Amino acid sequence: MTTSVPPVNGQVIGLAHYASRAALERILARSGTTFEESVALRAVSDNGGTVEAARVVGRLTAGLKIEESAARRTVEELTARGLLEEPAPGQVSLTDGGRELFTSIRAAGDAIAARVYAGISAEDLAAAGRVLALVTERAEAELAGA
Repeated sequence: MTTSVPPVNGQVIGLAHYASRAALERILARSGTTFEESVALRAVSDNGGTVEAARVVGRLTAGLKIEESAARRTVEELTARGLLEEPAPGQVSLTDGGRELFTSIRAAGDAIAARVYAGISAEDLAAAGRVLALVTERAEAELAGA
């Protein structure tokens, strides 16, 4: 019996995203961390551990399509929790606690991804990556034109 493959469309892509995100959010819930907070921690980590707060806000608004005020609140909440600190005006840095939390989140996310993507060929993953990058680019263009 052959399993039918659904055509790729926004619903199929969305279902894959939400299933993966739900698996990660179970991990995040254990530490009381929201998905948005995990993205903000990643933005700081990806920039060497210290970055302009505006850059983190920009990554949240652009990547998650949230309002700037919500993005700023996310940074403020991480600071209030002691996971980020402000070493200089307009900058945020990971604290030791923030670095430790993000390291554990990244490890858990990597383990989930390893299980989810296990057995999918590198060629298929590369093709999917190219298609999704193109879909994202076109959707961003639609948003910019709206």
